[in-house]
Amino acid sequence: MKPIAQDLHTEEMLISMGPQHPSTHGVLRLELTTDGEVVRNVRPFIGYLHRCFEKHAEKVGFTGVIPYTDRMDYLAAMNNNHGYVITVEKLLGLEVPERGEYIRVIMAELQRIASHLAAFGTFANDLGAVTPLLYAFREREKIMDIFEMACGARLTYNYYRIGGLSGDLTPEMLAAVRSFLDYFEPKLKEYDDLLSYNKIFIERTAGVGVIPLAMAANYGITGPNLRASGTSWDIRRNDPYSIYDRLEFDIPTGRGLKGEVGDCWDRYMVRMWEMRECVRILRQCLAQIPEGEYINPKTPKAIRPPKGEVYVRVENPRGELGYYLVSDGKPNLYRLKVRSPCFTQLGVLPAITDGVMLADLVAIVGSLDIVLGEVDR
Repeated sequence: MKPIAQDLHTEEMLISMGPQHPSTHGVLRLELTTDGEVVRNVRPFIGYLHRCFEKHAEKVGFTGVIPYTDRMDYLAAMNNNHGYVITVEKLLGLEVPERGEYIRVIMAELQRIASHLAAFGTFANDLGAVTPLLYAFREREKIMDIFEMACGARLTYNYYRIGGLSGDLTPEMLAAVRSFLDYFEPKLKEYDDLLSYNKIFIERTAGVGVIPLAMAANYGITGPNLRASGTSWDIRRNDPYSIYDRLEFDIPTGRGLKGEVGDCWDRYMVRMWEMRECVRILRQCLAQIPEGEYINPKTPKAIRPPKGEVYVRVENPRGELGYYLVSDGKPNLYRLKVRSPCFTQLGVLPAITDGVMLADLVAIVGSLDIVLGEVDR
């Protein structure tokens, strides 16, 4: 007698996951080919949030581009501002005052914590744990309060300026940063107790969606997802900009402590460890920040760099964000091309999802921590 399985006739099924689905973290459609509960193929469809950012940038002047950068990765708007203004300053040969550099790094690292908190909370929510999301957004709100004090906005800031910043940080604002760090640092252990070492969470993430280091390199993956695969590549350390070469901090990497190097748990845990390093960086900045100008007083009112081209990369919360800018010497830039870390990370999805269970696919997408505003631009 033949086994029952040989008599069953099964067909593959096409399922649309998104474009409106909680676990895709934005407007993304994944076309899934499934055999029962097993995923056979994943095909991403992008472009739902395309705003022609790079084309608009050719028409609004060099300063007018800054608010557009806010709207790429809207969870890391400060970091997006930072990369763009450095690019233009490099073309102009313009230096930023010491105090301005320190304030830039303070805001960038606060933004990194806020972004990783969003990743922590939403990833837990994807896997069915609601409480961490509430804790994460409670802490994130305190960072938003600091940003609001500095520039009046809570999501898209337009705070960085070519040559410096739009405003100084007062002693009260710096005290608010210090107070936040004292409040936040003990919370990290609470998050680990609540989620990181939770048995169910580990079983849902350890050994799932493994990205070997060679695959990560071949797909151009950067940031926490690359470091989770076992390498300590970080632009702040390997190609330092601003004042990062003066600061002491470690680069956490995946170690396969609960499963395999490069799995979903490692990608999650690298972000948790990085928040501790952000606190270290911020405390050093608060101790070292000098008095003085926050913007270069020689910054021209009409920004008009000479003819030339330049590429600058910075370490965003989701990886290497690059700006390639071409100037023809006119008031508007000639061409701007952005290297998006989220776009490359989305590309690896089909390679690591063949044969996984449908429920694991949700964990894998969540662990990559992509923001579609940056993918589509």
